[in-house]
Amino acid sequence: MRPAVFLDRDGTINEQMGYVNHLSRFVMLPGVVAAVRMLNEHDLPVVVVTNQSGLARGYFPESLLDAVHDKMKEELAAGGAHLAGIYVCPHHPEGKEERFRVDCNCRKPKIGLFEQAARELDLDLARSYVVGDRWSDLKAGRKCGATPVLVLTGYGRGDYEYIGPSQEIQPRFVAENLPAAVKWIIDDLG
Repeated sequence: MRPAVFLDRDGTINEQMGYVNHLSRFVMLPGVVAAVRMLNEHDLPVVVVTNQSGLARGYFPESLLDAVHDKMKEELAAGGAHLAGIYVCPHHPEGKEERFRVDCNCRKPKIGLFEQAARELDLDLARSYVVGDRWSDLKAGRKCGATPVLVLTGYGRGDYEYIGPSQEIQPRFVAENLPAAVKWIIDDLG
């Protein structure tokens, strides 16, 4: 089993715009492609784990989510980078769409998607990292035994300043953005 780097999507990989309810709203953050490529070059699997309750809420169809992920993979591939997997929680307990109206075990900060990825990709969660811009990402990282890293992109700066001080779980590292987080992770793995 090998360690991996689990990335949140919105606010970590792409600009945080609320719900990405149109393909044009998916805008990759600067440096993300190079950061993922650097992880690839260090033989670290990169796995996206994202809550997408917009499906449950009826804000966009599954076909749009697929198109967004295709666009993300294409932009990464154009820069010589790739993902080991994308794991999505489409659920919300108060969702409009009945099939997604579920109190599941995969919506972060729960860890069902991390466990699924670990099984399917032969990953060691205890040696892995979870990078995100929300405290739900950090909580999920800690619950699954991984090292939590906060990025200050997306909601990160506000969460760090206003939510973070009262939280029991704290990030092991706070990075300005994903490239800075990746540099720290590679150094930390030594």
